[in-house]
Amino acid sequence: MKAFLVLLFACLEAAWSQSGAPPRPQATLPDLPGDAVVAVFEDGAKMTMDQFRELINSVPPEQRQVIIANREAFLHQYAVMRKLSKMAEQEGVDKTSPTKDRLEYQRMSLLAQTKLMMSMSLMKVDPEEIAKYYDGHKEKYKSVRVKALYVSFSSATPAAIAKKPLTEEQAKAKITALLEEIRKGADFVKLVKENSDDEASRAKDGEFLTIRVSDNIPDAMRTAIFQLKQGEVSEPVRQPNGFYLFRAEEITYRPLQQVRDEIFTALQQQHGSEWMAQIDRATKVDYPTPGFTAAKPPAAPPSLAAPAKP
Repeated sequence: MKAFLVLLFACLEAAWSQSGAPPRPQATLPDLPGDAVVAVFEDGAKMTMDQFRELINSVPPEQRQVIIANREAFLHQYAVMRKLSKMAEQEGVDKTSPTKDRLEYQRMSLLAQTKLMMSMSLMKVDPEEIAKYYDGHKEKYKSVRVKALYVSFSSATPAAIAKKPLTEEQAKAKITALLEEIRKGADFVKLVKENSDDEASRAKDGEFLTIRVSDNIPDAMRTAIFQLKQGEVSEPVRQPNGFYLFRAEEITYRPLQQVRDEIFTALQQQHGSEWMAQIDRATKVDYPTPGFTAAKPPAAPPSLAAPAKP
């Protein structure tokens, strides 16, 4: 049915492009009772509002707006397709190959996909399992609020810019010296105000970001930041145009109630994958006729070891 409706949608698109009638944006279905008859076909068959809703739910979501906005044209083309398919049935097309085989394969494929989705959605996850997962994966829900001190460098020639920039080596030496001062007790915020080249964070006493494990940040930053304990300062972290020092101001964890649904979905998918793997392992096929299966590639020859020295 899905392939049938995709073909129907292609016909509709062609018809609408020729008619020059673009679909209206954000169309909605009329608020009609489910048993209201919305179409009667020439053989007397009727379609209710509920049946129409089920029909359009069979097509990809991105195509539904076009159908809803042009539902009369859609049902007309549907009626044409319906008529053609009935003519094919009367002629026995569905009983002969290759159509018979294709119909059976599509039927089997649709049933298998539906069974898989149903089984995945019905996988049971106990509350105790969610709590256990949270306790065992708590680092996934960690957040670190950091301050930063940034020393930039540039590969541009000094003559090309008004202010002579630091080279990478000079920037690294500077930030290493600042780190030594911090470890000897220097005030981090004071050094930020005096030395940081990140104007935005410098204006906020070094406040940089509150970062979660899942945030899209460079790996070097993520590794450095999430290794810190509260109050610790990282080693210099190189980025394309400078070096950072990060100080962990506050370390928190998203509470279980905030991530319960996320964990439930992850565990449900995990159970579904395990169930599907069990089905796969339990499925056996014999191939009794020699020559049917593909020949296995020959084993790679053993590598020749270097001759031992006398």
